Amino acid sequence: MTLPLPEIENESLLAPCGLYCGVCGIYIATRDGNEELRQKLSKFYGTKVVETACRGCMQPEPADCQFPICGACVIRNCVKGKELQSCAQCKKFPCEKISNFPLPVARQFMSEAIPLWRSLCMELGTETGNRAFARSQIERFSCKNCGRSLFRGATWCKACHSPVTPGKVD
Repeated sequence: MTLPLPEIENESLLAPCGLYCGVCGIYIATRDGNEELRQKLSKFYGTKVVETACRGCMQPEPADCQFPICGACVIRNCVKGKELQSCAQCKKFPCEKISNFPLPVARQFMSEAIPLWRSLCMELGTETGNRAFARSQIERFSCKNCGRSLFRGATWCKACHSPVTPGKVD
């Protein structure tokens, strides 16, 4: 599998909560110009199609293209307020912002991703650890049959039509 190096190095995609933006359906739909996926996601999130676009939650301000729900995220704003890059750097992890996150599946992913990210940064240093974390998330959310990138909630691969278990590492 060829990993998209620019995405691995793009710090705008390093969501502080550990929900790596490079495997977010909204990011992928924006990146690929996939209007059908954007329409489906806008219905799922209850947002307008025009708002259902993003280039990563940690873009420099003012953000070029940011999903409104992500721009208003209490976890993102907490990390920015503490001048940290992620919850992986916070001594209070896990905090009530994580444990009270309204989406149980996302909360589970965060609880798994942040300790991994922290460990990689401690072992490899921040810059290399960030890239290793991004790589791990891209690999985790790829079709095990054909290698195509998937978004975090995918249940089947659009390329080879194989069923996938979202986020499950085989």
